[in-house]
Amino acid sequence: MAKQITFAERVCIEEFLNQQCSAAEIAGKLQRSESTISRELSRNGQQGAYLAKLAQSQADQRRCERLLVRKMDRPEIRAAVENGLIQHWAPDQISGAQRTRLPTQPQCHVSASTIYRWIAQQGPKRTHWEQFLRRRGRRPYHPRKPTKPGGKPLRNRPRIIDRRERLGDFEGDLVLGRPGTGGLLTVVDRRSRFLCLEQVRNKTAEHVHEKFRQALSKLPENKRHSTTFDNGSEFTNCHRVEKTHGTKLYFADPGCPHQRGTNENTNGLLRQFFPKGIDFQTVTWADIRRVENLMNNRPRRCLGYRTPAEVFLEQAQRSTCN
Repeated sequence: MAKQITFAERVCIEEFLNQQCSAAEIAGKLQRSESTISRELSRNGQQGAYLAKLAQSQADQRRCERLLVRKMDRPEIRAAVENGLIQHWAPDQISGAQRTRLPTQPQCHVSASTIYRWIAQQGPKRTHWEQFLRRRGRRPYHPRKPTKPGGKPLRNRPRIIDRRERLGDFEGDLVLGRPGTGGLLTVVDRRSRFLCLEQVRNKTAEHVHEKFRQALSKLPENKRHSTTFDNGSEFTNCHRVEKTHGTKLYFADPGCPHQRGTNENTNGLLRQFFPKGIDFQTVTWADIRRVENLMNNRPRRCLGYRTPAEVFLEQAQRSTCN
């Protein structure tokens, strides 16, 4: 990052000029760009002469007279940031979305660190904006006894799924609340990160299968190639959809959540809205659809700050045209 010329450097510039050095030679001696030295001479020189003390005095005066306008003081930038925070976008997502959508207007770009600083400086309103930020800690891992849902193991999965080259390859899991209150079935596309949510009353195999079938029914027939679950017994009956919906099922190895990394990350994001211990009996259908909409319309860095909904729709239309 460029820094202002110091008084010590101005003294050196004066001495080098007295030695008949050119602007290029002075720049090399001070390890500055030639344009920086030329600009300094034109702004703070006096009729061909250059005096370090006078140059420093002029620079200080201009600095005092300059009106400092912080980016977050600009109404249009603040409005964009506030709108993103209200939708639970992370500061990095807000920043990336601005750069992507307004690439030729750098004056409208704002960094994530600037947004964090702005929130910290809000005084009494700081708590209001912090509530939209996601906080996440490490989840302890407790090994469990492996089960056999009866599906194909992950090693039999085609390579095209690993490469994320097409829509319709999903990962699925459950997000549970307080014991006995149910939870959510989460089904997320590996390519676009597009998310489908279905509320479950319990984790019995028959009930989960029914909710999984409902989730698949909302998707285009040519965009439900496969789904990868973990080895939980709640997914034992889901293999039936291979016949009814033409969807291939695969199961990750026991104790290997990283094999469904997209789904694990998505579930972590959902915990911002449905924290551990929540009573899902108090969660309405409208609540779930609202969160699903927020997640699918949140810009993601891995998608070049496009949203899952944009990528899913774009890819779906492209494949239809082809």
